[in-house]
Amino acid sequence: MVMRKIISIDKKKCNGCGNCIPNCAEGALQIIDGKARLISDLFCDGLGACLGHCPEGAISIEERESEPYDEYKVMENVVKGGENVIKAHLKHMKDHNEDLYLAQAVEYLKKNNLPVPEYLDNNKEQCGFGGCPGMKTMDLRNRNTNKQTEPNIGKLESKLRQWPTQLQLINPNANYFENADLVIAADCSAYAYADFHRRFIDGKILMILCPKLDTTIDMYIEKLTMIFQSHNIKSITIVHMEVPCCGGIESIVRGAMQKSGKNIIMKDYTISINGEIV
Repeated sequence: MVMRKIISIDKKKCNGCGNCIPNCAEGALQIIDGKARLISDLFCDGLGACLGHCPEGAISIEERESEPYDEYKVMENVVKGGENVIKAHLKHMKDHNEDLYLAQAVEYLKKNNLPVPEYLDNNKEQCGFGGCPGMKTMDLRNRNTNKQTEPNIGKLESKLRQWPTQLQLINPNANYFENADLVIAADCSAYAYADFHRRFIDGKILMILCPKLDTTIDMYIEKLTMIFQSHNIKSITIVHMEVPCCGGIESIVRGAMQKSGKNIIMKDYTISINGEIV
């Protein structure tokens, strides 16, 4: 059980009109005994798509202890409603910037050989009308020609404190996680930002992943959840690139924190393709 936002229905106000039902693409609501009911906490994302469709004002959002929202179980319901319900659900996630749930929904569709809207498919070269920024070819060889020569500071030492670093390979029970400050970084960020070791991983535990190419989002959430639950984590630093597909790291981390029931101090850094902190 976790503390999160979820809808609440005032039984005295509800007249059973059912206007809320078609506006909940997740299938969390049903009319039972003449009243709208939340049939399962698992299906309610707490974003309130149903709120504006209740003529009696019987639906509100509250924060309480409940089961974590489960996008995969929701998708089992959503696909039963057909193409339009799927589109409505995906739009709902996208409009509320729920990148994690949106990625899980797309993963569900792919695993079940169901069509994915092209603008949501990270395996397509096109991520919109202008193309995917993460795949745009750029020549950066001359970007430093107007900058002063860097001083000779001698041999640099690695600040890496553990191995492995790839999240898929890391043992969540490793003792180096206890009382640790974590860095969760996109693969490309260390190559783009020249001072990555000194600025980000000195004295910290590093984990790397790629939210665009990796297809194990649910595994990442589960592994991070285990780490957060099993150890006292002091802080989390997220480092990702400025391209849109890289922003999914924050959603993965927040999803794991929600499932673990932990509230950990988190900082988020964005690195530009030119190697600067945005």
